[in-house]
Amino acid sequence: MITIYDLAKQTGFSAPTISKALNGNGKLSEETRQTIQDAAKKAGYTANMAAKSLSTKHSRIIGVIMEDVAMKRGFEHPLFGGLLNKFRHEIEMAGYDLLFLSKHFNDGMSYIDHCRYRDIEGILIVNPIDDDPEMKTLGSCGIPCVSTNEFIPGVCTVVTDNESAGQAAAKILYEAGHEKIGFLGAPFRENSPAALERYRGFKSELETYGKEFDEQYLEVCDAWWDQAGYDGMKKLYERCPDISAVFVVCDALAFGAMKYLLEIGKNIPDDISVIGFDDDTTVLKAAPNLCTFRQDRDKIAQLASEVLLQEIAGVPRPEVVRVPAQYIRRSSVRRFARFPKF
Repeated sequence: MITIYDLAKQTGFSAPTISKALNGNGKLSEETRQTIQDAAKKAGYTANMAAKSLSTKHSRIIGVIMEDVAMKRGFEHPLFGGLLNKFRHEIEMAGYDLLFLSKHFNDGMSYIDHCRYRDIEGILIVNPIDDDPEMKTLGSCGIPCVSTNEFIPGVCTVVTDNESAGQAAAKILYEAGHEKIGFLGAPFRENSPAALERYRGFKSELETYGKEFDEQYLEVCDAWWDQAGYDGMKKLYERCPDISAVFVVCDALAFGAMKYLLEIGKNIPDDISVIGFDDDTTVLKAAPNLCTFRQDRDKIAQLASEVLLQEIAGVPRPEVVRVPAQYIRRSSVRRFARFPKF
């Protein structure tokens, strides 16, 4: 059977554009719409979709699971807020609406029951509750799903290439002349492994320089917000006062870490260099400006929407899609010669 994925390859248009043209919605030029419809007719796609439409009820609604128990940022989260804006745009251009799913609806109805109650056609999982047992059932519930953070059996995850970013952070700090480098992490979880992946990449990159990471320089914070970063940095520095640099797995933690370092009289970056992660605009108010990694929210959202629309259309989906992060150089990293001249 010809799918919108096949038509996308043949015509050069994206899957959402194909979907809009075939369903008669979205803002497309008449020339684009006609080109796609002609290609679909030639490939035999029109007949297939007509047969499907007779037997399938379409609500044109995508459900969104976004909880905020652990991070306490809501739509102000530096990744999830912008990601949702872009995802909404992509989905609406393909003729769909968004509906946020909640376990508080109708006396604690499950996500799956809520989806069936509303005739949801697909689910975007942005940030679920930690260790929610229902997440394990979504991949086999019969409703197409895509995740942008959590790794769930049977569900495609579109996520930042965290391990490569961790490698880049270690490379930047080591090649800037730092030897005693700390790692300030957040809870390590296998199903939501951003912090763990960044640590694995960071550790493996140091090993390429023949430098085995000493885990006394590792401190895992108990949460993802600034106070946890303050407390974690205090523990790390009191245990390892010789560190000259630290990689922090998110900017909120880095903000707390820098607050502690400044309070004890340390200069950033002259005494201790700091790299964060997320390019959180709230941390731009900090002095000095934080070097960080920017996650490509638009690309993650675009790919997540394409994967979900393709799965709704019956196209097999990949297990994981990785999106590179971009290093943003500012003023919180000091470079110095590893071997001084005499």
